[in-house]
Amino acid sequence: MHEKLSDKTWGQLTPNEVLEIYLLEGHAGLVKRVPLVGRPLMFLEGGLLKLLPSDPRCIWCSAPFRGVGAPFMRAIGKDKSKYNPSLCTECEDFVRQHNAGVEIEMSLIFADIRGSTTLAEGMKVAEFSQIINRFYSVSSDILVREKAFIDKLAGDQVAAFFVPGLAGAEHHARAIRAAKEILRATGHEDPNGPWVPVGVGVHSGLTYFGAVGKSEGLTDLTVLGDPPNTAARLASSAKAGEILISAAIAEKANLLTSGLEKRKLSLKGKSETVDVWVQQVGPNSQVAKQ
Repeated sequence: MHEKLSDKTWGQLTPNEVLEIYLLEGHAGLVKRVPLVGRPLMFLEGGLLKLLPSDPRCIWCSAPFRGVGAPFMRAIGKDKSKYNPSLCTECEDFVRQHNAGVEIEMSLIFADIRGSTTLAEGMKVAEFSQIINRFYSVSSDILVREKAFIDKLAGDQVAAFFVPGLAGAEHHARAIRAAKEILRATGHEDPNGPWVPVGVGVHSGLTYFGAVGKSEGLTDLTVLGDPPNTAARLASSAKAGEILISAAIAEKANLLTSGLEKRKLSLKGKSETVDVWVQQVGPNSQVAKQ
């Protein structure tokens, strides 16, 4: 975080700085910058929202997503977030309204179904859509549990990112753990083979996150830059049951690499090779025994 942000109070922060604090420190980082005179009101609001039924609710502001309080919350812009359903939409709406965006260090994960075209050719459309939906569902559940923001569910791919403000300082390790769990959940430990073949890429680096599009028109929130591109290329290079872990995130996560294969990959669109560690999830793999 920039030194200049450490002494700023809420009224002195720009929208980009608010977003940076949110991603790096979470809700607590924003609360501590509110002048003391305003904090009782914030805590009162949170306390009152806790009284409205019912769980589940936003982990930060306590806005309920079910029960009689849910319609009222939606009316004031506190619906369940599509990026992580344990949060409400208030914070992401702020980013859109102010067209905010920042660059921060984050961890990224891309999970791809391998051979999806061939898979789709061998079954009815309805059957294939059921597999895709199941893949989306189990992957999303794991990513939410590991405190990721889900960037997109598209085609045969799930993409997400982890930031300190939500996932904590151990976000690098969480991304790798989530990758293993996705492969386990898709059946790669089953001796009969997975119910859907998946390969995963995990990487980290300085990445842009924010609103893209016109402030007065259609906007979306997304990640941009070389790290997400690299993570996507790693996923497309991974075989079924493989996690390609970049050397960059492996070091930050203090990954134990003894017994792991190391590869040097030439990825499409990148001028330099990328060093990766290969983690395999299968019925006889080391991961399956952890």
